[in-house]
Amino acid sequence: MSEKRNILRAAGVLGSATILSRIMGMVRDMVVARLFGAGLANDAFVAAFQIPNMLRRFFAEGALTSAFVPTFSATLTRRGDVEARELANTCFTLLTITMAGVALAGIVFSPLIVGLMFPGFRAVPGKFELTVLLNRLMFPYIFFISLVALCMGILNTVRHFFTPAISTVFLNVSMILSALLLRGFFQVPITALAVGVLIGGILQLLLQLPVLWNKGYPIRPCFRFNHPEVRRIALLMVPSVFGVGVYYLNITVSAILASLLPQGSVSYLYYAQRLFEFPQGIFTVSVVQAVLPSMSRQAAEGDMAGVKESLDFGMRLILFITIPAMAGLLICATPIFSLLFMGGAFDYSKAVNSAQALVYYSLGLSFVALTRVLAPAFYALKDTRTPVVAAFISFLLNLCFSLALMGPLKHGGLALATTLSSCGNMAMLLWFLRRKIGPFGGRRIVVSGLKALAAAIPMAVAVAYACRFCDWSLPGHKVIKALTLGGAIGAGVVVYAVCVRLLRSGEALEMTSIIKRKMGR
Repeated sequence: MSEKRNILRAAGVLGSATILSRIMGMVRDMVVARLFGAGLANDAFVAAFQIPNMLRRFFAEGALTSAFVPTFSATLTRRGDVEARELANTCFTLLTITMAGVALAGIVFSPLIVGLMFPGFRAVPGKFELTVLLNRLMFPYIFFISLVALCMGILNTVRHFFTPAISTVFLNVSMILSALLLRGFFQVPITALAVGVLIGGILQLLLQLPVLWNKGYPIRPCFRFNHPEVRRIALLMVPSVFGVGVYYLNITVSAILASLLPQGSVSYLYYAQRLFEFPQGIFTVSVVQAVLPSMSRQAAEGDMAGVKESLDFGMRLILFITIPAMAGLLICATPIFSLLFMGGAFDYSKAVNSAQALVYYSLGLSFVALTRVLAPAFYALKDTRTPVVAAFISFLLNLCFSLALMGPLKHGGLALATTLSSCGNMAMLLWFLRRKIGPFGGRRIVVSGLKALAAAIPMAVAVAYACRFCDWSLPGHKVIKALTLGGAIGAGVVVYAVCVRLLRSGEALEMTSIIKRKMGR
């Protein structure tokens, strides 16, 4: 099987598993919005969860994955299962000790961390204290989820994708049940959500361990911390924290600045980002997790032509998916919030404010997605410096844009600043990578993107026309709203599919070919 088909197959498995997870995440956010709205309590929870969640994105899913997967893949390819198993056990043992210390420090210094990150909360009576309490309850989550990320890296490298992708369902289910069943047991009801986060992290880790055992990687203590590959991973991780995690750092900066804006701004950005990450989580992350092991293995074998082919195909596949997703989010931002979130403590004005942030985030969907492919390509090639340089410049751009735009556009300006800085980061990574490895299908990538854009325009027209048949400002009417939005999305999918087929999009033809072979079997 060609590497293209391996990537498509892996991305399909990941995407299928992640769809269920993201749907449950959406249900979770709907429950939270209805129960707690977008006021003081929810702002406090979002801010408190932002801190361990930021560490998860930087450290666990960002730096750890980008540094561990290429090194573990190279060890497995060159030295075999025994060495790879020892490396996995050593990393798990060292990570357990390290993250236990991080979690403990986070609990102890929570007031200082919250005060530095969300200075505006002190101006509202009780908001700062509630945020500190919730943060202390949730900080151990980073311990469990970091170990989960390491397990996911091992499983993805040995080409098992389903369990890691489906595991977040347990986090979402835990939070939903805790919010519904436990909120009455706490003086401040939203505390139940923090308990749900902690339980969800434990369940995610417990799900990975039996699968690792079945794949030949039973986790056992191993204290060989002087292992040369462990040192290599540690050296790769330091710059990876910033290089891979700059988008999430920008999101965090937005949350910090939003704490200085009118109450509810932190929640508007949070809800918008959650919807923005829906296509990212289902499609982009699936493609990235499928491409990274392939590129790492090819780089370990010295197959530079294969690295270029995987990178080229991954980028084209991402544009094929994210361009219509971007168009759909731009058109359907308000309808989505009206259908999914309106009701209870979440009224139409909150839906409109959240939709405004989603529109600005959505403009950068393809930029963020391409960055997530390009940055790990450098780490697969053992280049840690270049992504850090690009990330640092991107961070400065985001800070400048945020300060300039948050005045006139409020929380929407912070979302737009993230989009503009993501565009800059993507452009720098693209330029640096081309200089490093030479051309890797730039013309094909541009043509693929233009075809996707040409097909997305009539799709957007069809979706916008269908959405006109409903008054989204009215409360309730969920069935009518669901039918209207579902019909609009269905029409958009059909129009896009027909258009890319007529334009003879290579990605569409490849996917159609695989589906036909599956049906033939």
